[in-house]
Amino acid sequence: MTALFNEPAGFVAEALAGFARAHAGLIRYEPDPGYVVRANPAAKVALVSGGGSGHEPLHTGFVGAGMLDAAVPGAVFASPTAAQIRAAVRAADRGRGVLLVVKNYTGDVLNFSIAAELAAEDGIDVRTVLVADDLATDSADGPGRRGTAAVVAVEKIAGAAAEAGADLDAVADIATRVAASARTLALAFTACTAPGRDRPAFELGPDEIEFGVGIHGERGIEVRKAAPAAELVAQLAEPVVDALGLAAGEKVIALVNGLGATHGLELAVAHEELVSFLAARDIVVARALVGSYVTALDMKGCSITLVRAPAEFVDRWDAPVRTPALTW
Repeated sequence: MTALFNEPAGFVAEALAGFARAHAGLIRYEPDPGYVVRANPAAKVALVSGGGSGHEPLHTGFVGAGMLDAAVPGAVFASPTAAQIRAAVRAADRGRGVLLVVKNYTGDVLNFSIAAELAAEDGIDVRTVLVADDLATDSADGPGRRGTAAVVAVEKIAGAAAEAGADLDAVADIATRVAASARTLALAFTACTAPGRDRPAFELGPDEIEFGVGIHGERGIEVRKAAPAAELVAQLAEPVVDALGLAAGEKVIALVNGLGATHGLELAVAHEELVSFLAARDIVVARALVGSYVTALDMKGCSITLVRAPAEFVDRWDAPVRTPALTW
């Protein structure tokens, strides 16, 4: 065994119990059917999100004042069930309606859709916003762009709007606009190894990187040669800038995200190179978040997310937040 767990089957439940003990003043864990909810709920529009475990601190780490009211974790890299989601929606609802923040993966989309229908039968007003930011899967074929690190910006900005008292339509509107204003690309130096497995999801040579990886151990769109940080950051950032159509003088919120096994020093170097890359194009980083927030177990790599940043988004980004993983 090369990781801290007892049995693979009980890994997620045991981790969630420990996580809840560590943050008892902020969150509460309900093991049956399995969700995390704010310990001190507020009378406002509720935000609920979730997805497979293995991406921590997403989403459970973002439950608290100014972000999510509940998070629903599935098994490692597997969607939570509709029953879990329905229970979390019921627990989070305070009579002002619920916004579901859903990453674009087939299982998540299906189960959150079923849960939304069930919640409507319960008399709860529900809206859904789909986060689909990953340029590596930007194709007319298949389900479209995957949902990755842009979900952090959606949850933060929409969560601030809800905390300020906005109604459900307004919260859903700003969440939709943030999601549409964000794009992401990622690369990896090594793949992740799922608990109970004896080998990583894929193999790379010592001078190779996987470009365009997903957050479930998926291979990217091609294998490229390793290079200095400045070159790798440019390879990630340039397609994102182009996809958003960013022009000189525009402002962005920049997320440099570690995928699980990337050291903070490396991420800081990546952020420095990103700021320089954008400055050369007269694009201003209005706000930044640098760290490991949307991970893929022990994958070594990083993603870069840019979010177009009008004043409204920046104001909501700056609003107070108090969660296990994000506080200011």
